[in-house]
Amino acid sequence: MKHIFNEVHYELTRKIAEGGMGLVYEATQRGIGGFRKVVAIKLIREEYSAIEEFRNNFIGEAKLVADLIHTSIVQTYHLGKVGEQYFMTMEYVSGWNLEEFLDRHVETDQYIPADLAVFIVSRICRGLAYAHRKKDKDGRPLGIVHRDVNPKNIMIGQEGDVKLTDFGIAKALDLMYNQEGDVIAGKDEYLSPEQARCEVTDSRADLFGCGIVMAELLLGYNIFEDAVPENTIRNILDMEIPNFSKIREDVDERLNSILHLALQRPRDKRFQTADQMLTELEGFIYGDGYGPTNEKLAAYTNDLFSRDGDEAAKRWHRKETPPILA
Repeated sequence: MKHIFNEVHYELTRKIAEGGMGLVYEATQRGIGGFRKVVAIKLIREEYSAIEEFRNNFIGEAKLVADLIHTSIVQTYHLGKVGEQYFMTMEYVSGWNLEEFLDRHVETDQYIPADLAVFIVSRICRGLAYAHRKKDKDGRPLGIVHRDVNPKNIMIGQEGDVKLTDFGIAKALDLMYNQEGDVIAGKDEYLSPEQARCEVTDSRADLFGCGIVMAELLLGYNIFEDAVPENTIRNILDMEIPNFSKIREDVDERLNSILHLALQRPRDKRFQTADQMLTELEGFIYGDGYGPTNEKLAAYTNDLFSRDGDEAAKRWHRKETPPILA
């Protein structure tokens, strides 16, 4: 039996983020009997809604992420249209993105504790492992590649959950518009070498991105980034990967080796799956027993963004770390 339900109502409360093609708002979803739920609304800009290529890609993203149900991925609930403008309703994560988390440490002249940095990236690897394995209803691998793993697309919730978001330039079987081989997809300083060379990617491209993010969490800066975009691309392709143990004293040789493996330029020498990288990261943080948890990350992050945030690292269980080197 088919039932038709009334459209839910949303009240936009504030803008959370803005990009070239879209905007994200915090919103309140309202229903009968005083029902209310805080959600995020992602809108494609009206001028792009009118262009078939962008409209189809937005719809493809919504269809893709609708079936990605995992604790490390921001969930999508609904795809809708107001006039000629398309929107999707998403899980609202009360917290901070990883760029804000990094900036707060730079502002307060602190290193992120190494075990928490590894923990954050391990949660992203969990989400990627799930997405990379995903199949369609007929059992065909979707071949999902996120292609945009960077701090703006990683959220830390107030309860310590780490979630990957924004599959807007992901590629997947039959769902996403894709020009690989013709254009570079992704943010310059977080590209894999194969993205930088406009080559066809596979899931291993996302693992290089995880390596870049982990290095940035540990050092406080992106090792490849240059003010000149062409130099950034050149660095990704040719720059010697540093010995991280020499830059930061509490990065031991095992962690240094994990970083170097994640940042191998030839993809067949890199981690081959997100599960493999996850196993190495969890072995590092839990090998000696009890390690980081969502609750530990929540306590640390809420402390960091409190009035006394500049003292947060000093109350962490590790000894005081050296100042940020940039």
